[in-house]
Amino acid sequence: MKILTAENIRSADEFTIKNKSISSIQLMENAALSCAEWIFQNCKHHNSFAVFCGNGNNGRDGFAIARMLYLKGFDVGVFIDFSNEKISRDAKINYSRLKEISGIEIKDFNDFDLHKINDETVIIDALFGTGLSRKLEGNYAKLINQLNDLKQRKISIDIPSGLFADVMSEEDQTVFKADYTLTFQFWKRSFLHPETGKFAGKVIVLDIDLSKEFIEKVATDYFVIDDEIIKNTFKERTDFSHKGSYGKAIIVGGSYGKIGAAVLATKSALKTGAGHTFTVAPDCGYEILQTTNPEAMFIYGGEKYVEEIPLQEDAVYGIGPGLDKDISTQKALLEFLKQVSEPLLLDADAINIISENKENINLIPKNSVITPHPKEFERLFGNTEDSFQRLELAREKAKEYQIFIVLKDHHTQIINPEGTVYYNITGNSGLSKGGSGDILTGIITSLLAQKYSPQDACILGVWMHGKAADFAAEKFSKEAMLPTDVIDELRNVFLYLNKKATTGL
Repeated sequence: MKILTAENIRSADEFTIKNKSISSIQLMENAALSCAEWIFQNCKHHNSFAVFCGNGNNGRDGFAIARMLYLKGFDVGVFIDFSNEKISRDAKINYSRLKEISGIEIKDFNDFDLHKINDETVIIDALFGTGLSRKLEGNYAKLINQLNDLKQRKISIDIPSGLFADVMSEEDQTVFKADYTLTFQFWKRSFLHPETGKFAGKVIVLDIDLSKEFIEKVATDYFVIDDEIIKNTFKERTDFSHKGSYGKAIIVGGSYGKIGAAVLATKSALKTGAGHTFTVAPDCGYEILQTTNPEAMFIYGGEKYVEEIPLQEDAVYGIGPGLDKDISTQKALLEFLKQVSEPLLLDADAINIISENKENINLIPKNSVITPHPKEFERLFGNTEDSFQRLELAREKAKEYQIFIVLKDHHTQIINPEGTVYYNITGNSGLSKGGSGDILTGIITSLLAQKYSPQDACILGVWMHGKAADFAAEKFSKEAMLPTDVIDELRNVFLYLNKKATTGL
């Protein structure tokens, strides 16, 4: 799914109105109806709504939603700023329609009484949309701070008021903090970064039938990984295949006290389907690895640390889990990188070793994959002020070194050598545990071994990692789920994918 800027979304609206013979008020009526239907289905146990409307097009949507919810039998109160006489044309039309309904009480913001809002009231934010270009001040900031203090369920329409769609908010910016955001047709970039996404809550993307012709033609460098992308990426296994058909994955990792990382990466590579899986690890992990992963083959790499990495033909390497930065390991890794020319994956301590001397980055083969978390990325490429800047720096570096960067975050970003970004939306905070990144290393390495392109391996691998975590959270909770639970759930991810591929559902 493409991510469009606020400006492009406005152009999509205009193109749809012009080419589908639909008025702007009817298009937005459809949008409001989709919101009202979602609210009706998901807030049935709430008895009333307090809808806060601005004077622009976001307020227009709020007026329409208030009317529709009232007609569905809910108690609805609407709050607006009577002191602001500027009102958009469509907002004026919907406000006039609202006033014709005697059962809906319309009040000024100043008449809003926190103490009269009961526990079952839902707060709906329709104050400011994507057109906002300055931070909120005065009465609006005061009102949003009051609403944020309430414990009632809160829903934003299209975007939380005070949040910018495409750029980082200022540190002290006042923003409505929603539990749910009902957004139209597209994700906004601000929903996908930790500093700003926290205001959006759970994002629900509603299809309002904007022109498919426009969407197909408009250019963007930013995408969300959706079911359509995954369907076009996943490859079913053929019946007349054998273990040689699915490649050779070699996990290089582990050190004294950190063999568990190599165990997790190896196990996830096996579970993801590589035809042959090997582990290069120190001898101190031999019994552990052979006991926990009897399907994988052990390759001696040293006594307590990996001191040598043998180069094998027709193999894909995933290097880094639990590797440590012993001098002997550093030497072994750098010597290996000087010999290898095929794409590989570097994670964790492999990245940290390369970071010791920035010239080492030039040793990474083109089209390789690196999977840093924010601190590892900073060590490798330098400090940035926020995640928006970090992503833009990652785009520069992916282009400069012709590599794929999997920038791990709540919504992990995959950046290809052209600078195109794919945001992942599977996964949850249950992955915030040591070992989760090791699993991802094994998954992507296994997919690379199975001849997925580096881009497809990254996209599918990150999505699978998150999807398995979502299945694990459903069973065990985000708090109690373990990385090993995530590995076990890969079986259900493949069942899901194969069912999708077979039935097209």
